[in-house]
Amino acid sequence: MPAPDATQREAARKLELVKGMREVEEAILARAPEHDLQPSLDRIAAVMELLGDPQRTYPVIHLTGTNGKTSTTRIIDTLLTEMGLRTGRFTSPHLHSVRERIALAGEPISAEKFLAAYEEVLPFVEMVDARSLAEGGPRMTYFEVLVAVAYAAFADAPVDVAIVEVGLGGSWDATNVADGSVAVVTPISLDHQHFLGNDVVDIATEKSGIIKTDAVAVIGTQEPDVTQVLVERGQEVGARMTFEGNDFGLLSREVAVGGQQISVRGLGGDYEDLFLPLHGAHQAHNATLALTAVEAFLGGGEQRLDPDIVRAGLARAASPGRLEIVRRSPTVIVDSAHNPAGALALRQALEDSFTFAKVVGVVAILKDKDATEMLEAFEPVFDHVVVSRTTSPRAMRPDDLGELARDIFGDDRVTVVQDLPDALDVAAGLADEGGMSGGVVATGSVTTAAEVRMLLGSTAV
Repeated sequence: MPAPDATQREAARKLELVKGMREVEEAILARAPEHDLQPSLDRIAAVMELLGDPQRTYPVIHLTGTNGKTSTTRIIDTLLTEMGLRTGRFTSPHLHSVRERIALAGEPISAEKFLAAYEEVLPFVEMVDARSLAEGGPRMTYFEVLVAVAYAAFADAPVDVAIVEVGLGGSWDATNVADGSVAVVTPISLDHQHFLGNDVVDIATEKSGIIKTDAVAVIGTQEPDVTQVLVERGQEVGARMTFEGNDFGLLSREVAVGGQQISVRGLGGDYEDLFLPLHGAHQAHNATLALTAVEAFLGGGEQRLDPDIVRAGLARAASPGRLEIVRRSPTVIVDSAHNPAGALALRQALEDSFTFAKVVGVVAILKDKDATEMLEAFEPVFDHVVVSRTTSPRAMRPDDLGELARDIFGDDRVTVVQDLPDALDVAAGLADEGGMSGGVVATGSVTTAAEVRMLLGSTAV
């Protein structure tokens, strides 16, 4: 037989990578899921030590909060990349591929590099698993393994800086084996109460654990009780605390075609007439936090950044699955709002930035979320709501969600459709009914946004 040509060899290589990724993802998914929090850093710390503590070979910007973490992380990454730094970015959850969670130089890690990092950490993960099981403890979780892979991949790259979003909480989050020189705290509200507590002060206490000794903390707008918790943490560890509305802040914002124009007062100076291609006041505040975090990282906030570089970086900002237009005629928007605070931010952004004659919501919510509060937030802006479910095993049954929706919207404004693809078709028909220039907004969870994106052929991140 003739030797395979270069095209055949490349096709075979890609096939092997796809097979390898599938096998690795199945192995990681067989572990405890990321929403099953194991409150200990012992296992991840042990793996990191066996690896030589790769997370200490580069500086880290660490982010926590309730909403806005992923967008803020991505904007920081874009700004630092624009400034010529080689970045590593860790976010969660992903929309389509686990490789999205680990980005190098602003792009999802390649399958080759993901598999190489996994193979590097696996022997040490297995050692720690065996030790933990022998002591009556659990194996490492899905999330812990991904954190180990990310920190190893960043060291192997190598990166100039890692921008790391927590998974859940802060103190006990696996990412917290790293010590951020800058800690960013987006607004804190209730979410994941079954792990973090039903009191916003308890949640803030857990999240404050990412603020480390001598770090600069960049704090978004908070409730007074939360601010007090963060101030006390800063005093305890000797961190420099900076607060939105006091030390830095959003000076102005105006809705613009494709996004908004903002002006920001940072720690080092003012930045005017910045175009941000993201919608909603919450994204303007996320950009403000991101810009301030970059100032804090590059010069301790003592000097103003080059405005032209800031302008270019913000103009490239993207946050897939967050108020993202994925189709026209009718317009379909996906948003990952998955808790009451996120639902309220979505509502305010729709009121602020869009002028549809009719808005039809496609809503699928996970059963461990506060669906009633979310639906109440949506009610003023959704003329009609089509409730459905995603493929997630945690999804609320459409009939149950429909009952809640009817209590809030009324029978005539609610349609229950069992399967999400059909729900999307029904919503599009309702939006176009009578020739109205309506829009469809698919929301309720990250999974909802991801599945609608895929249904409409959008998988780029």
